[in-house]
Formats: sequence, structure tokens, C-alpha cells
Amino acid sequence: MLIIAGPCAIENETVVFKTAEHIKELSEEYPEFDFYFKSSFDKANRSSVKSFRGPGLKEGLRILRKVKEELGLKITTDVHETWQVKPTAEVVDLIQVPAFLSRQTDLILECARSGKPVNVKKGQFMAPWDAKNIVEKLKVGGAVDFYITERGVSFGYNNLVVDFRSLVIMSQFTKVIFDATHSVQLPGGAGDRSSGQREFVIPLIRAAVAVGCDGIFMEVHPEPDKALSDGPNMLPLSSLRHVLETIRVIKNALSTLTSQPQAQPLLDRHH
Repeated sequence: MLIIAGPCAIENETVVFKTAEHIKELSEEYPEFDFYFKSSFDKANRSSVKSFRGPGLKEGLRILRKVKEELGLKITTDVHETWQVKPTAEVVDLIQVPAFLSRQTDLILECARSGKPVNVKKGQFMAPWDAKNIVEKLKVGGAVDFYITERGVSFGYNNLVVDFRSLVIMSQFTKVIFDATHSVQLPGGAGDRSSGQREFVIPLIRAAVAVGCDGIFMEVHPEPDKALSDGPNMLPLSSLRHVLETIRVIKNALSTLTSQPQAQPLLDRHH
């Protein structure tokens, strides 16, 4: 199972390395998980033009490369434009496409052509069976290792909801990651920025692991309430060990159950 964790945006080296060093320690304690450190060099999808975005491509990749070389962690980050893919692929082990850009064909094709594994976050506006179109684009681009991430769907104004049927449906045609922290985001909920409901992150992780998924994505921060981006829905770094132990317990419990036949999910609402 993949564990993708790190602060939403690269704020500075101090925050990045404090987080990454803790994740490195946990990666040695929980060898059954495949850890990736995640942080964004540019958060281009901010609510307000005044919002913090990150240090930019050059400085951000420098910091991420330093984490990789000094700590030996695998790295992932997101790209927003096609020209960012090549330099990013030279540093990261997994390229991520943000949810708002999940239908950007040229971007997905460029990521697929990079030769790196690709993780595309399913848009808040997409049904799970529509993610088959993303998979087709990835395959056309030559990607052989890819994931689709569930991060909740729009549920009225300034709210998201997770339909766990989505994990089952998408698992029929791709590997699936569950984004536990963005799923509790309240988009635009604070007016000029998003809000969130951090208290629901761990319960949703429990549900996703029980349903069955190939990875968990969660943004963590040493002090989420002081974070410059997505603080209300990020987990405190101090809670990460508890989360991993919870995942381990659930997966071990599932492995003891006798396999039961499952109903075939509907991949197309018209059939």
C-alpha cells in the first residue's frame, strides 16, 4: 500500500525537513508500506490571488531533490502545465495531476510520456466511471504504472462528500488511492480560502482501507493551524504514527477473512 504524505505546499526547508525526517523514521518502522513524501512547489489552484502558492518550480524542485538525496525518500509533487513535466520528472518518483486538471488531455499525455508513474486526482465534478477516460489517456500516452485518486465530489456549495462505492468501481480498471485530507476540505468555505473538517480524516481513512484501496494520500504538517495552505484539513504530523497503526490493524484484520464473492459494480450508469 502506498502512503503519500507531506505538507500541502513547500513553505520552507525547515518545515519540509521536519516533516520528511519524521516520515523517514516511520518508513523504517512500517516497512510494509511504500512511502512517498509529497509537497507542492506551486499551488496554482488557490481561491484568492493573495493566497500563498509556494516557492515556484526551480526552488521547489531543489528542496525536493535535497529531501530525496539526504533522506532517501521517494518524492511526488503536482504539475499544472505541460512545460513543468520534464524538469519535475527528473526529480520525482511519481508525478501527480491535480483534481481540477484531471480532464486536461495535453497535461495527462505529457505526464504519461515522462516514463514516471502518474497519479491523477479524479475531479470533484466527475463520476467514478468517467475516470475510465483518464485511464485511456494515460495508456495512449504510454503510461504503464498509474493511479486514480478519489478526493470527494461536490455536494452543493462549499462542500464535498465521499461515495465509497467509487473506490470499488474504479478498482475494476485502475489502482486507486484515497485522498483523506482533501476529501474533508470545504472549498471556498472561508470566503477567500478553503476551510476543512480535520476531525473526519481518520474515520474516512478507516473506511477507505476497509473498503479496499491501493494507497492513502494525506497532507500532514508539524503545526497545521499555522500552515500557509490547506491547514484546516491537514493532519498534525504527530498523529501520523497512529494513522499508520490504524491502517495496519485494519489490513491485518481483512487478511484473516475468508474471501467472499462481491457484486460486480456498475461501471456505466446507462447499463
